[in-house]
Amino acid sequence: MKLPPLKALPVFEAVARLNSFSLAADELAVSQSAVSHQMKQLETYLGEKLFWRSGRTLTLTDEGRQYLESIGSALLQIERASEELLGHEESMLRLSVFSSFAVRWLVPRLPDLKRLHPQLELSLEMSSENPVLSDRVADCFITVKPTSPAFSYELLYEERLFPVCSQDYWQKIRRELGREGQEAADLPLTPEQVAEFPLLSTHSIYDRQGGDWEAWYREAGMTIPASGRLLHSSHMLLSLEAARFHQGIALTNDYMLSTRKDSSDFVRVPCHAVMTGDSFYFAWKTSRRSERGLQLLRRWLVDEAIRGGLRGE
Repeated sequence: MKLPPLKALPVFEAVARLNSFSLAADELAVSQSAVSHQMKQLETYLGEKLFWRSGRTLTLTDEGRQYLESIGSALLQIERASEELLGHEESMLRLSVFSSFAVRWLVPRLPDLKRLHPQLELSLEMSSENPVLSDRVADCFITVKPTSPAFSYELLYEERLFPVCSQDYWQKIRRELGREGQEAADLPLTPEQVAEFPLLSTHSIYDRQGGDWEAWYREAGMTIPASGRLLHSSHMLLSLEAARFHQGIALTNDYMLSTRKDSSDFVRVPCHAVMTGDSFYFAWKTSRRSERGLQLLRRWLVDEAIRGGLRGE
């Protein structure tokens, strides 16, 4: 078996992660010259330049990034295999997750995860966009783009949007539409009637202003009526808060209302829903599939998604 200088590998990982020879030396409790020596030895063995150095700036070359992807994963597997053999049951995992999914669905459930699997330590990396699938970012991910062939995926949720408003605002809608009688309360609203009230829109769903309501009206074979008043927010969390404080009707999805105690503050407006085309997956590197912590987390997420109605059995 032909192996590179093994002592240099954790040094390389530290330098690449910290983008600094001196910070890596501090973390590893060695001298900066020792770090430089190890990197020179590794580059000589590989016959490739791993870093570009310009004054105080240090960046990975393309070869360095490619090598880090493989080496970082391998080092993690060695560390965890050693911990299991030593009898250390604790497992620390970094999970990169969309902020809305984390705040409204995942975080309220974490006490249950801790009770069921006390050995599992979960560190959340919040993301406003779809995360880059890489060990440098996290150990596992919630993603809507299952495109990397190096990763495995487990479906958690197929997203749909439906209109909601606050309890008080629903009473206002009923009064203004003459629906205060109990028999008419739950009759479906027409898209034209919905447009009589402020439409709280989220930019991030379709990456354009009003894209969510455009899709909702398109599902009904319509465009947004000219009289429609759109109030724009960058994030679904903001639109939902605006709805909670009686500012109009927002489009939201199932996980936003599935567990939080304030979910009872909202009323689902009786009308149609629209599928966004996004599916949420739990993703993990296939080469790490045998790690116990990843499999515990995967099974727990799937069980919770089924229990909460996000996905079927």
